[in-house]
Amino acid sequence: MATTASPAPALRREGTVLHLAGALDRAAATAAWPALPGLLDGADTLDLSAVTRLDSAGLALLAEAAARIGQRGTPATLVGAPEGLAELRAAYRLHDDLAYADAAP
Repeated sequence: MATTASPAPALRREGTVLHLAGALDRAAATAAWPALPGLLDGADTLDLSAVTRLDSAGLALLAEAAARIGQRGTPATLVGAPEGLAELRAAYRLHDDLAYADAAP
């Protein structure tokens, strides 16, 4: 059975906000990765309002983006919550800002 690759998500910077739109699955995350570092320079907010699908690879992309923003001293702000985000965050033990939770005692 053939699968159709997801197109790269739309990435757009508007001021300090990085807007993401479309599917954020493995294929889309791989396609988006090369453009992401340049778009994060100066960003402090990830707008996920237009993300239509999210899997663990997409979450990894978002967590890395949030970590890079957080390296400047202030946690990333997330706007919007695509379906499945809460469940994936819980499964991977991520806080609301996508930072990793402390290790279990």
